Amino acid sequence: MAVVWTYTGLMPEDMSGRVVYYYERALTATVNNIEHIESQSYYGRGIVKIFFQPGTDTAVAQTQITSVSQTVIKQMPTGSTPPLVLAYNASSVPVITLQVSSTSMTASQIYDMSSNLIRPALVSVAGAAIPNPYGGQPGNVMVDLDPVKLLAHRLSPVDVSKALNSQNIVLPAGDQRIGAFDWMVQTNASPRDMNDLNMLPIKQVGNAVVRLQDVAWVHQGGPPQTNLVLVKGQQGVLIVVMKSGDASTLDVVAGVKKLLPGIISTLPEGVSIKVLNDASTFVKESVEDVLREMLTAACLTGLVVLLFLGSWRSTVIIATSIPLAMLCSIIGLGWAGQTINVMTLGGLALAVGILVDDATVMIENIDAHLEMDKDLETAIIDAANQIVIPTFVSTLCICIVWMPLFQLTGVAGWLFMPMAEAIIFAMIASFILSRTLVPTMAKYMLAAQVAAHAHGPVAPKTIFGRFQKGFERKFEQFRQSYQNLLKHLVATRATFIPVFVLCSLGSLGLLFFVGQDFFPEINSDTMAIHMRAPLGTKLSEAGKISQLVNDEIERTLPGQVESIVDNCGLPFSPLNQAYIPTPTVGTQDCDLTVSLKDPNSPVAEYRRMIRRNLGEKFPGTQISFLPGDLTAKILNFGLPSPIDVQITGRNLADNFRFANRLADRLRHVTGLTDVSVQQPMTTPTAGEYAPDIRVGHRYYGIRRGEQRTGLSVRQFAGRAGVLAGHQNGCVASD
Repeated sequence: MAVVWTYTGLMPEDMSGRVVYYYERALTATVNNIEHIESQSYYGRGIVKIFFQPGTDTAVAQTQITSVSQTVIKQMPTGSTPPLVLAYNASSVPVITLQVSSTSMTASQIYDMSSNLIRPALVSVAGAAIPNPYGGQPGNVMVDLDPVKLLAHRLSPVDVSKALNSQNIVLPAGDQRIGAFDWMVQTNASPRDMNDLNMLPIKQVGNAVVRLQDVAWVHQGGPPQTNLVLVKGQQGVLIVVMKSGDASTLDVVAGVKKLLPGIISTLPEGVSIKVLNDASTFVKESVEDVLREMLTAACLTGLVVLLFLGSWRSTVIIATSIPLAMLCSIIGLGWAGQTINVMTLGGLALAVGILVDDATVMIENIDAHLEMDKDLETAIIDAANQIVIPTFVSTLCICIVWMPLFQLTGVAGWLFMPMAEAIIFAMIASFILSRTLVPTMAKYMLAAQVAAHAHGPVAPKTIFGRFQKGFERKFEQFRQSYQNLLKHLVATRATFIPVFVLCSLGSLGLLFFVGQDFFPEINSDTMAIHMRAPLGTKLSEAGKISQLVNDEIERTLPGQVESIVDNCGLPFSPLNQAYIPTPTVGTQDCDLTVSLKDPNSPVAEYRRMIRRNLGEKFPGTQISFLPGDLTAKILNFGLPSPIDVQITGRNLADNFRFANRLADRLRHVTGLTDVSVQQPMTTPTAGEYAPDIRVGHRYYGIRRGEQRTGLSVRQFAGRAGVLAGHQNGCVASD
């Protein structure tokens, strides 16, 4: 579960100490089965993630979290609002990213269109979870005050705020019955356009009225931009679509693509929507690869059986049992609540070679009993009774081998347990079919074959028959040679055994040269890069640096890059950080998504080339690589890297110093790259204090002279705001 707290303007240390700290203590006292809690405090927002013990009822946990979130509000700073409570798991990852751009609209207009038109239309896709758009700027009506004009009219910003609050209200007036009609009454209590806002009265002096346009400039705009998306140097907006829970990636992506043509037809001219990342392509290719390997394995298995048995009837019997065992396994997976995915299909592909054993042993034993001059039915019964216990023990041993996977927890258990279930269900089905279906088919299909051989051996009449007989002769020679080799090794066992043991122990030395990984590296057409400019860099400057980085990446990989999208700064909504965590903590951070032309690009080699070149060309800028493909994102469970080291201690400053020393040592460990401390503690901060303030020839002490002046810090700040604006000469700056 993830809980998102927001308090505009609150510093990260205040969010951590005044909000998150007390909330975490309340959670530990009222919520059951908590495994551990993680939290990140940003400027104006805090994200708390609660991890539960396996088997916890998430519905009950969400109810408990929501309840305590409402009651803990009184302990928070004044003006705090209840948090948002979200449920997510490892599979809740982005599956498709849409780029919205326009040649005739501003960044604010593109954001409003994406948020109010495109996003609501896509929410109707079953299983889709869509955070707020990235990039652009939320559209607001801005009132820019002129400090000089305010002083000239003896007004303060508080006076303007009061006038706006009292004259911009929703005031229903009901209806009025006049004659035979019932008239709906509409008031003008709320301004409808910019001109109405400009004409709002602020103050009356005699017969003169001071209006808003006399002291301010009212226009369409937005708050200072905190998130910037650049596509080929132009501002754009990204809409990230995630799949929630057990929803199918293919279904979610297909649903989004089905709605896009209708959505585009309703948008203004010049607006384009482009699909940047599509995880369904990876899933489709993975499923196709597994199915192809499964079919190949089944065909090769049938060919080998046909080659050794020399009977197409026996081959058909064995080949029939394989797909039936797989279908039974799929039924079992459905009962267990699993789906057809890469892991379950991989389990079935692994089971193909094992599934053939039960049926093959049964057919071979029937053939052996037929050579004892038994009739067909007696041979089938005796053969089945003879091997039932050995095959049962063999099947049981194979199933037991996979049982430890059910004890795995976390991402490993969630990932590999479906594969184990697929193999176990297939093995159980294969054993049952070899005791039921195979003898039944043998009774009816081998009768003609037995009758043909009743009068003695029959000479092969076809090319394949002659080839099979020749293969049997060659194989018999090989078996005889192998037998002679074994006799020789047994005779010289005093020499052979030490040499064999020595070679076996020597092979262990390969462990020092073979790498180890939780999941193998794959080739893909996407790379995700995180760039951190020097701390405190403005959003616009970080965007410029990201464009230079883009140019260097294209020079490093000539002809390989399809497009690069830069996502700089913190997203407008904290929901995005809860759903899609990244190392971004401020305006100096950018996430670069590099799309490659070749879907099978060697991304591991490309990463080494880019890391080396960017490190040389951009000193002082940190470059690290994030999980780019779907599998890596799921395995990392939302973390920016496969290895995540957390430092826990009572003193935050000491923790930071220790983390930096540890990072310096880890950088010398062979195989580790992109080692960095995610949380910066040295971001430039301009402190604002409450000292004595000089007005004219008099000094007013806000804190020390509070009783003398009769003003509190809050009151004095409101009345002195216009003076600060006059001295600074501006209202807001980027």
